[in-house]
Amino acid sequence: MPDELDALAGQLTEGLAGLGSALIAFSGGVDSSLVAALAARALGEQALAVTAVSPALASGELDGARSVARAVGIRHELISTAELERDDYRRNDRFRCYYCKSELYERLAALARRRGFAAVLSGANADDTGDWRPGLRAAAEHGVRHPLLAASVRKDQVRALAQRLGVPNADKPASPCLASRLPYGTPVSADVLSQVDRAELSLKQRGYRELRVRHFGDLGRVQLGAAELPRAADPDEHAAVLACVRAAGYQRAEIDERPLRSGSLNLDITPVSHAG
Repeated sequence: MPDELDALAGQLTEGLAGLGSALIAFSGGVDSSLVAALAARALGEQALAVTAVSPALASGELDGARSVARAVGIRHELISTAELERDDYRRNDRFRCYYCKSELYERLAALARRRGFAAVLSGANADDTGDWRPGLRAAAEHGVRHPLLAASVRKDQVRALAQRLGVPNADKPASPCLASRLPYGTPVSADVLSQVDRAELSLKQRGYRELRVRHFGDLGRVQLGAAELPRAADPDEHAAVLACVRAAGYQRAEIDERPLRSGSLNLDITPVSHAG
């Protein structure tokens, strides 16, 4: 297995080196962190990680991204995105991610042109084609490249490679944007995103790592990873979790008995790949 990982890392690094320079859409999740680490190896100062800041970015994610960038030795900059100014995004239909990524990739592509970077890269991996990912369509429209997806690298391989290369967040749970906590059809607003963020931050401060607070109007539904559900079943802890959610502004709170499944609000949507 180590030899296979080394060979895969070498293949990816060689491919990135051939670009000459690259700008990485860097959320600070494990996928984009791996791409950033590989790009730093392959391109040195000709690689730049860029993190988009908006109300949809959960508390703590920016600090995490900065820490990873320092650890893997890549230059790191921030930009602001204004997806909330887009009516199509705020409406929150099943193409919300397309409008969000269109905003992001338009800004990254413009930055790449101004600064002379040869490519814009994302952290999409092979497993992303098995879920509803309209953001891949936006990526295709803006010429964004997906080195992990192109090499058919799966999520388990992403984590193994990240660990092999010393990327510090190799075991970081997935943390999609806060808007993903809203069912399609529920309008997205800065106030709602902030409410979700407050609830989740309170639970993280209690030590929970893998969680979502799903927003259903006046109800906040907590979803926890399978390993963390037993802790929340304790009566005192159960009450404390619900209190965290109500303190964030929800009139009602509940804990889902089923373990967290990332992308659960997409389950009724047929996956369509737009990788191009």
